[in-house]
Amino acid sequence: MLMTSLVHHILNVPVWLAILVVFLLPALESSVFVGFIFPGETAVVLGGVLSFEHKVALWVVIVAASLGAILGDSVGYYVGRRWGHRLIERAGGRFIKRSQVDKAVSFVAKRGGPGVFVGRFTTALRVLVPGIAGMAEMRYRTFLTFNASGGIAWSIVFATIGYVAGNSFASVEKQASTAGLVVIGAIVAVLLLFGLYRYLREFRRERA
Repeated sequence: MLMTSLVHHILNVPVWLAILVVFLLPALESSVFVGFIFPGETAVVLGGVLSFEHKVALWVVIVAASLGAILGDSVGYYVGRRWGHRLIERAGGRFIKRSQVDKAVSFVAKRGGPGVFVGRFTTALRVLVPGIAGMAEMRYRTFLTFNASGGIAWSIVFATIGYVAGNSFASVEKQASTAGLVVIGAIVAVLLLFGLYRYLREFRRERA
C-alpha cells in the first residue's frame, strides 16, 4: 500500500518535483540507506513513465538519475571509509541484516571495481557496496570510474523501461525486475568470457 501510494503521488506531482525525486531517491539510496525502503529504480522507472506521457524529456530523467546515483554512492563511499561497519549497521537498523553486509564485503573483495558496477543492478548490493568499497579503501578514482559507468547504465536501462512500459505500472514492475536479472546475467557472462580469455592467453604464453 505504501509503495502504491508513493507511486501515484510521484506521477501526479509537478514535473520539476518529480525530477527532483528522480534525483534524490538514487542519491539517498546508499548514503542514508533509503534503498531498503523504496528502491531508487522505482523513481527512475516512473520518470520514464512521465517521459512517455510527454511531461519531460527522457534524457532529463536519465541525467537526473545518473547524477543522483553517482553523488549518492560517493557519499556512501566516504561514509564507509570514515566510519565503517558500526555506522552502516546502526544506520540501517532492522533494514540491514548482518548477512547482507557480509555478502557485500565478500562481493567487493572478490570483484573489486567490476563489483561496484555489477552491484548497481541489485538492490541490497547497491545500497551497501559503496560503503563497503570505502571500508576496503578502494582508490576513489577506481571507485568513481566503475560507479559512474554503472550509474549511467542503470539510469538508461530503468528510465527506458518506464518509457517503453508507458503508464501500466504493473507492467513496469514486472519488466523492471526481469530487466535487472537480465542485465546482471549479461554482465556476469561478459566477465566470465573476459576471465576465460585472460586464462587462455596466459596458458598460451606459458606453453610458448
